Amino acid sequence: MTFNYGIDHLDVDIVNGIASGDIKAELSQEAIDKINTSRARVEKMAASDKAVYGINTGFGPLCDTQITPEETNLLQKNLLITHAVGVGEPIAKAISKLMLITKVHALSQGFSGIRLETVQRMLTFIELDLIPVVPEQGSVGASGDLAPLSHLFLPLLGEGEFWLTKAGEGDKIVPAAQALKEHNLEPMELHAKEGLALINGTQFILSHAITALTKMRYLLDLADLTGAMSIEGMQGSEQPFRAELHATRPFVGNLEVASRMRSFFKGSQNMAAHEECDRVQDPYSLRCIPQVHGASRNAYNHLKELTEIEMNSVTDNPIVISAEEAISGGSFHGQPLAMVLDYASIAAAELGNISDRRCYLLLEGLHGLPRLLTTSGGLNSGMMIPQYATAALVTENKSLCFPPSADSVPTSMGQEDHVSMGSISSRKLNQILGNLEKIFAIELMYAAQAIDFRRPNKCSEIIEQNFAIIRAKVAKLEEDRLLKPDIDAIIALVKSQAFNVNVNADAAVD
Repeated sequence: MTFNYGIDHLDVDIVNGIASGDIKAELSQEAIDKINTSRARVEKMAASDKAVYGINTGFGPLCDTQITPEETNLLQKNLLITHAVGVGEPIAKAISKLMLITKVHALSQGFSGIRLETVQRMLTFIELDLIPVVPEQGSVGASGDLAPLSHLFLPLLGEGEFWLTKAGEGDKIVPAAQALKEHNLEPMELHAKEGLALINGTQFILSHAITALTKMRYLLDLADLTGAMSIEGMQGSEQPFRAELHATRPFVGNLEVASRMRSFFKGSQNMAAHEECDRVQDPYSLRCIPQVHGASRNAYNHLKELTEIEMNSVTDNPIVISAEEAISGGSFHGQPLAMVLDYASIAAAELGNISDRRCYLLLEGLHGLPRLLTTSGGLNSGMMIPQYATAALVTENKSLCFPPSADSVPTSMGQEDHVSMGSISSRKLNQILGNLEKIFAIELMYAAQAIDFRRPNKCSEIIEQNFAIIRAKVAKLEEDRLLKPDIDAIIALVKSQAFNVNVNADAAVD
């Protein structure tokens, strides 16, 4: 498969495939023609006496100051240099690469007025794995991600830094000038509007959203598996997952989760044993899994929909509409993604909240399980303390759920008087997902321990497969031992997506 920048439709799987090298991406002649046509329009406007924002004027509060053609190139250089004021640790190299890819796609649609040579240099960076270093903090997500994008494109000028990856040495940071020289690349000089086209945009927010979606998709599936294993450990009821029940309240996420839960339990001897007990109903953290996990899936679906719209949009400013007109609007404003990222943050945090409750439930010594999941309580604390970690993690996630998009701090002398703070929303979602991986790891450890107490009963085939994945790394707890290595081992399994979370689609149909 070959993806054509600026022409084809980008989605989460394709952009990740381009980033990994599994999908070839290039500029088609159609895209080249669009870029050149747009560029010719900008050059005509730049030479005109008529003031056109961002093309022959200053920026922000200096929009009423017209710039002579002789000053234009220096203005573009100054724009990048003065806006490159990001602070904090660098974002992951992989996210910087997504920023480059999505920016190329936006610029190649023929509305930004950038030169073909500039886009081609960006493609050279991707091809050579010369990925710029971008600080994590400093964007308010309104005139786009000004500071992060300025750092992303400083290397075009020979400024800034690159990630350099060498076999056996990992990633290190080198000056851009050094890396360009090693690859026989000369620094570029930017022309009219190019600086603005480069640093206006939402690619920082967008690339964090893509990263979050990629991780959250697996964690949603893992949430169902983890909940199913806990229910097996508790010998809970299958009744709350019946198709007839969920047909009466058919939210898409709820239906999917209920169907998956039925598939996880298909053929389970252990679950059949529930019918012999006298329990009327299970606690919410077990029987409300479709409603809670399903609501989180609905939020994920909303984020995915808006993210894929954004990755196929033009988000710089002004937008070159015709040979005579460049419209200065607000396409760079991050609010469309900021709000849904905050919604997804709550959705991800809730997956952790209900997981922590299941951890607590498994420790209570109910329905045939020993207290603290140990038969040697007193001398041994069993699995009491890891739940302290889940309690801490869910509380940390709750604190991260404050919606930055609900806030706005005016900038640029009031010209940019309402900002989205979407960059903060996007970073926080990824922090929450990182904590969620750890919470699920602890629940999986608890669920496996509980299932051991249900032997010789067998669970469903897929539950037994995942139980074996855990037991290959972590033995059943017989007497107290250092549990951190066990937790770390399961966290590593979660991060590497080692668990089989894919249920048989046919089995999911009743």
